Amino acid sequence: MGSAIRDWDVASYQRISVPHEEWAKSILERLPLNGDETVLDAGCGTGRLTRMLVESLPSGKVIAVDGSEAMVEKVADVVRPVDEAFVCDLTALELSQPVDAVTSSAVFHWIADHELLFRRMRACLKEGGRLAAQCGGAGNIDDFRSVSGEVAARRPYASHLVGFEEPWYYAGAEETEARLREAGFGEVRCWLQPWEVVPPDPVEFMRTLILAPHLDRLPADLHDRFLDDVLEAVGDPFSLRYVRLNLEAVAAG
Repeated sequence: MGSAIRDWDVASYQRISVPHEEWAKSILERLPLNGDETVLDAGCGTGRLTRMLVESLPSGKVIAVDGSEAMVEKVADVVRPVDEAFVCDLTALELSQPVDAVTSSAVFHWIADHELLFRRMRACLKEGGRLAAQCGGAGNIDDFRSVSGEVAARRPYASHLVGFEEPWYYAGAEETEARLREAGFGEVRCWLQPWEVVPPDPVEFMRTLILAPHLDRLPADLHDRFLDDVLEAVGDPFSLRYVRLNLEAVAAG
C-alpha cells in the first residue's frame, strides 16, 4: 500500500494543526544545515516545515512533495522560485537529482508500507545524506482511539463503519530502526516521545484530523452528532496523549 491520500480541508488544517509546528521545530533542531543544501520535505502539508526550511536555506533549495493537490497548492505560497513543489505519492517518488537531506513531519504513519517508503527515501538521498523525521508511533492517541471506537460501534454509526480500518500505521522504534537499516541507512536512531496535545477547539480538531477518516464513511447528517458523542465520551478536559516516533539516519554507501 502507498499513502492514504484524501481530500483535506486545507484552511481548517492550517488553522488547527498547531502541534505540527512544534513537531517541525523539533526536527530542524536535530538537523544541522549550512544553508546551501537541497532538502526534501516529504509530505509537506500546508507548509509549516517547508517555511522553516526556506528560512534555514537562504542559498539552498527546498523540494516540497505531498500526495494532496490541495496541500501542494497551499504550499506554493511558501516556496521561492528556486524551490519545487509537486504532487506525488511518497512510495513512488523519484527525483532527478539526489538531495542532501530528507525531512518529514507527521506523515509517515499515513503510509502502510514502511519498507517501500524507506527505500524511496534512501534513493532520494546522496550518500551521506541525512534523514530527520517524526510521525505517529506505537501507542499514539490510544485512549482516544479506544473511546471513539466504542462510539463508532453504536447505532446509528456502526452500519456505516462496517469494515472500517484505521488508515494509520503507528510503528515502534526497534522495528523502524531495522527497516531503515534494511533500506540502506546507517547511524540509525529511533525513539518514542510522549507529547500531550490539548486542542483549543476539540470538535474542529476531530473533524479535520483525527476523525476525518470516520467522517468520510458517515453520511453528512451524522457528522455533528458523531463528533458530539465522541466529545461527550472523552469528557473534560479534552487531552490527547500523542506519541511521536522520531527517526534519524544517514544514507549509507
